[in-house]
Order: sequence, then structure tokens, then C-alpha cells
Amino acid sequence: MSCGRWRRRAWFSPSAFPDDPYNSVFRPALGPSLRISLTSFQAPRGTTDLLPEEQKYWRYIESKAVALARRYGFWRIDSPTFEDANLFVRSVGEGTDLVEKEMYTFEDRGRDKLTLRPEGTAPVCRAYLEHGMHNLPQPVRLYYFCPVFRYERPQAGRYREHHQFGIEIIGDPDPSVDAEVIELGWQLMSSLGLRDLDLFLNSIGDSQCRPNYVAELKAYYTGYQDRICPDCRNRLTRNPLRLLDCKVETCRALGEAAPRSIDHLCTECQDHWDRLQENLQAMGIPYQVDHRLVRGLDYYTRTVFEIQPADAGGQTTICGGGRYDGLIEQLGGRPTPGIGFGSGMERLSLNLKRSGVEVPEEPSPSYLVANVGEAARGPALELASRIRRAGVGAILSSGSRALRGQMRQANALGIPYVAILGDDEIARGEVVIRDMKTSTQEARPLTEFLESLEGQSR
Repeated sequence: MSCGRWRRRAWFSPSAFPDDPYNSVFRPALGPSLRISLTSFQAPRGTTDLLPEEQKYWRYIESKAVALARRYGFWRIDSPTFEDANLFVRSVGEGTDLVEKEMYTFEDRGRDKLTLRPEGTAPVCRAYLEHGMHNLPQPVRLYYFCPVFRYERPQAGRYREHHQFGIEIIGDPDPSVDAEVIELGWQLMSSLGLRDLDLFLNSIGDSQCRPNYVAELKAYYTGYQDRICPDCRNRLTRNPLRLLDCKVETCRALGEAAPRSIDHLCTECQDHWDRLQENLQAMGIPYQVDHRLVRGLDYYTRTVFEIQPADAGGQTTICGGGRYDGLIEQLGGRPTPGIGFGSGMERLSLNLKRSGVEVPEEPSPSYLVANVGEAARGPALELASRIRRAGVGAILSSGSRALRGQMRQANALGIPYVAILGDDEIARGEVVIRDMKTSTQEARPLTEFLESLEGQSR
């Protein structure tokens, strides 16, 4: 019976299982009429199952990302799924939507306040400090794949649990490092086969020049309080930079005419901005300056950037990041510059499909081992094991089927060869190898066949 085709709802009550130890737990809380539907459970809203047919896109993205990261001298790091909640309050900022509305925070049995990772940079910076990475040759180059949790409205390519590929370079303030990070992101998209992309770039200054810019931005928006959305009225006092990032149409229009951060840069930030653009031009990387680009987290300084499909709009960023020169210091370390980006796996996969990129199929086993008659079942199992130990993929057929059914199974699974064992083959020390593509077959000595597998890869 196929679970995928079963639509009937099967109901059970506790009385149907009087010896079930869970009965005594459920009954007091839910009463004697407890009924459990075997088909009622679904993945929580904003999450999704990564099914086998989807895996090839993720493995493809991972392989390209790892190859590029290693080419640029990055090393992998993995941080815990949950962290001290204060790590994100301190790094991301109390006035941000992420901290105020989107974090999954809970108290454990030890009364520690913990948060499921809502972004990847702060945990890496915490690890940099905790493990004394400032003593390593600088800068430290790290990459990671991680799940990220945010309570926000689910939409195409954005889930409450989504996954990121990210990189961080910690310990070098030079704009050439910014250019390297941006180039890696741009090269990743190119290596994946994605085309018609836009790179947007901006500088939001630093702690020296940003306060004056923010003051002018607040003065500008104060005159339009009756036209901005309720969220932006709150941002006006708590997080003015995010006014520029609002997606509500009236707010977007106001943002287009708002003061520009690049017109308020101090001498050091202006020099960094000019040199970054010179580097990108020298590298042949096309970009557009977008003065409304600020990113959503308080720790960003100077460079911010995003890569988007050209015709998709602002909600489909597939790579975004920037510089965070004050973050390590905020977390208790010495002043240490840093820059990085995050790229969503779900959005990358979605764009690969939309763009019609041909992604390699996941490899199938090379052999299906079939048995003719019940007596050959044990030798068939042994043969499948020996094929796998030789380094070649193999599965054992469904033994209850006739040989014709086992052949159909091989076709359905896309397996190119069937190794057939029956009483006669066992007696002669042979195996029949059938080529499913040409529908030809030959009997081969079993020892010779197994020797021929040496050196083959799955």
C-alpha cells in the first residue's frame, strides 16, 4: 500500500490501545474522546521538506560553493543551532525587526535564554572571539552552511526555517577585501549558471559620519509622517536607516527622494568607497549604486551589497552582505574589521529552476541484483554486498517479484545493469549481467565480474 496514495483518514481512540503506556498521559489532558488522525500532521507553517527530487539542486549549489570558497582560501566552520539570546540583541540591534518580531527565543530548563540562529554572522564572530582566532594569521577566512530561523511571513523562496551558505573575512579593513567578497558572490552565481543578475552597492558610512546622515534622514521623513506606513513611523525614532528599506509603495517613493548616505561620508569612508569602486571596475564586475540599500541589521558599516535577479524586485535577493567593522568590539573583543555575505539555498534553488539551469542528477546505483527463485535470495544478498564493498553502487531487488518485475524495478529506478542469479548460475559460479539500455545480456564468471569492479566509482 503506497502512503502517497492513501487518502483515507484512520482514527484511533485511547480505548483501542488499553496497554499503550502513552494512554495514561494523553487521557487526563485531552479526555477519553482523544482521536489522532494519521494524516493530519504537516510540516509547520514556514518550513518545508527537502524531498529526494530536490536534493540534486542543493548538492549542486553546495559543490559549487565549496569549490569557490576553497579556491579563495576559506575554511569551513559550523556553529550551534541556538545561541545565547543576548548575542543577537547586542549584535543585530534592539530596534531591528529581527530582534523585535522575528527571533525564536525560549528559556531552557536551566533558565538560560536561548535563540535559534536568526543569521549567520554573529555566531561566527562569537566563535572567533571564544576560540582566540585573533591569534591566527589575519584575516581569518571562514565559510559555513547553516539553518536560519525567522518568524516572518512565508513566501516563495523564504521560509521561517531556511538555509544559508555564508562567508566571513575577519581581520582586514582594506576595500580590496570587500571587492574579493563581492567577487566571490558574483562568481558563485555565474558558476551556478544564473544570468541576468544585478549587483547593487552602497556605503552607509560608520560611527563617525553616520549620525549626521541619520539626523538629516529623520528630518526629511518627519515631514512625511502622515504618508509613511505604521512600521516606518516606529522606525523613524528607533531605526531610521530601515526607512529606506521599506517595501510599501508610498514609502518606497519617499525613499527614492531621501538624502543619500554616500553624500555624507567622512574622509575615511569616502576613500574606502572610492577605492572599492575602483577595485570592482578593475575586476570587470558590473554594479549599480543604490542609495536605498541599507540591509536589515544594525552591525553593518560602510559597504553593503545585494545580488538580485534583474526582473524580480527587492524581495528576491539571492546574495547579500556587507562590512561589520564594529561587531567584534560590540561582542567584547578588540576593534576588528569584518565583512561577509549570506546566500539563501532555497532562493538559489528556486532561481535555478526558473532559469532552466540543467543540474546533474544524483548518481543511481550501477547494479540491481535480481534473484530467480527463493533459493537464490541469500546468494543475491551476498553478491549485492560484495559489489558495494568493491566501491560500486548496488541494491537488492524486491525478492517477492518475478524476474520481469525485477527488471521493471531497475528501469523505474534508472539502474543501468541487472546482475541475475538463479540456481544454474550459482551452480556454475556465474552471474548474468543484463544491460538495460541495449537489452542484451551475457553470463560471466562471478570472480571475473567482481574483479572487473575494482577501481570503478559509484
